[in-house]
Amino acid sequence: MGGCTSKPYPKPNFPDLKPADDDPIAHDIVRTSAEGSPFQSSGGGDNADGQPRMKEAAAVGKKSPFFRFYSPSPAHYFFSMKSPANASSNSTPKRFFRRPFPPPSPAKHIKALLARRQGVVKPNEASIAEGYESEGAATGLDKSFGFSKHFTSKYEVGEEVGRGHFGYTRVAVVKKGEMKGQQVAVKIIPKAKMTTAIAIEDVRREVKILRGLAGHRNLVRFYEAYEDSDNVYIVMELCQGGELLDRILSRGGKYTEDEAKGVLMQILNFVAFCHLQGVVHRDLKPENFLYTSKDEDSQLKAIDFGLSDFVKPDERLNDIVGSAYYVAPEVLHRSYSVEADVWSIGVISYILLCGSRPFWARTESGIFRAVLKADPNFDELPWPSISSEAKEFVKRMLNKDPKKRITAAQALCHPWLRNFIEVKVPLDILIFKLMKAYLCSSSLRKAALKALSKTLTVDELFYLKEQFALLQPNKNGTISLETIKEALMNYGTNAMKESRAYEFSISLNALQYRRMDFEEFCAAALSVHQLEALDRWEQHARCAYELFEKDGNRAIMIEELASELGLSPNVPVHAVLHDWIRHTDGKLSFLGFMKLVHGPSGRPLAKAH
Repeated sequence: MGGCTSKPYPKPNFPDLKPADDDPIAHDIVRTSAEGSPFQSSGGGDNADGQPRMKEAAAVGKKSPFFRFYSPSPAHYFFSMKSPANASSNSTPKRFFRRPFPPPSPAKHIKALLARRQGVVKPNEASIAEGYESEGAATGLDKSFGFSKHFTSKYEVGEEVGRGHFGYTRVAVVKKGEMKGQQVAVKIIPKAKMTTAIAIEDVRREVKILRGLAGHRNLVRFYEAYEDSDNVYIVMELCQGGELLDRILSRGGKYTEDEAKGVLMQILNFVAFCHLQGVVHRDLKPENFLYTSKDEDSQLKAIDFGLSDFVKPDERLNDIVGSAYYVAPEVLHRSYSVEADVWSIGVISYILLCGSRPFWARTESGIFRAVLKADPNFDELPWPSISSEAKEFVKRMLNKDPKKRITAAQALCHPWLRNFIEVKVPLDILIFKLMKAYLCSSSLRKAALKALSKTLTVDELFYLKEQFALLQPNKNGTISLETIKEALMNYGTNAMKESRAYEFSISLNALQYRRMDFEEFCAAALSVHQLEALDRWEQHARCAYELFEKDGNRAIMIEELASELGLSPNVPVHAVLHDWIRHTDGKLSFLGFMKLVHGPSGRPLAKAH
């Protein structure tokens, strides 16, 4: 929810930006707003409801808005409408950063929806977005948070540095204690603006996340939360170095690869930490990262947790939130998890390396169509002069299939970053999901995965070696449920307890009475979907099948294979699986092997006609 101070810029001239009256997406946005920031910087703000920040059309003289949105899934519109990509290719037209960025969006529809959010519109006059309650006015809502009520006795409030629709931010000076005389940022959220239960819960959750994640070097420092009868006060570190967006714009979007690496390593390190704790940010973008000072090598800090949420490793979220240019395709499809954050980092990476946006259009609906259907342009300047490793790094984060997208921890292990400086790789929550699926698999699938793991390259094994070491193997080089528990205790925070990620991770009951060596760990923690995204996937698969033929393949009944793959009883298995088993000896064919390694979590099979 942390916003930033807006600075005046020349009034933009975008005469053609108004969406058509029949544009179903632009008229459907229902989760938008703005709030002042606790930081002295130049971005937009967000609100106490956990809603997106935006400036009204009357405020176009200020910095343009990056607003979040909340709407029914627009996917059915997108697939029936023309993509904004060029007719000759499926890539997005190139648009470079310049002030104001992005183009301001018309506010008339947003204003009406904000009024509805505040209870001005009667419930029967407006639809209620999914997850919202029709509460109208704030009557009867409990606005007591249990925070300390001694704010004024400890802080002297100074000038305002940010303002939005649902709150504002001031600089304050500590009056007593160890920090006496130091400046802090105080986000002030009026309780009068909290007119729904979800608005109250958003504030409560933001404070809980800030407190739970406290201690990471790339997270804005949280000091304390206070309240009185009128306001909630969130006291945080004052970052005076400006936004990452400001630095991008001041350079004309031109970062060298090494400069981009320095920025991305900080972002990825923090996001990997969040994901391990079971927290998804959901609004990663350049203006949500601030520098602590004006120094060129100053540290980057993540802010704005108003849309963040706790998520279990096996849980999917469905509310559409985020900022249009950075939103992941699966968010628009209403089924996503922490992978959506990695997509946003992929967009930031693209911007840092070439100075333009990977997905661009003049309206939000156009941007969403580009995100769903268009491919980023890697052919125009300066991409031909950028290393192939850097391009592959960005492409792997911008894979539209979240199962094939690399994680933040895996991105830190990518050769492009790994060769920059020595990287300390954090524990990846993905390995626990994969290990759990492996331990529940049959011996035949385990044999297939072991064969596939033996085809991994040195670069692909680097990540697995790092993860295995983080699980603290014993002197015999094996891990068990106990070593996993110890590792999670070492790396976990209060946020992990809140998200129940710890409970999920220690539910690997099959490891309670056995141990796993590195060779088996490679098979267990291997993501087949991510391997499938590589150009060399077919080479991996063919080589693995040859190994499987020697050591693991055996005769299998069609019914057994159907059970192995978790097929529905309604699927005509003999028709569907006919080509997956060799007629000569009843063993798995290459096609059957490919389906087997994907396991029950693979894409559902179409019924035979």
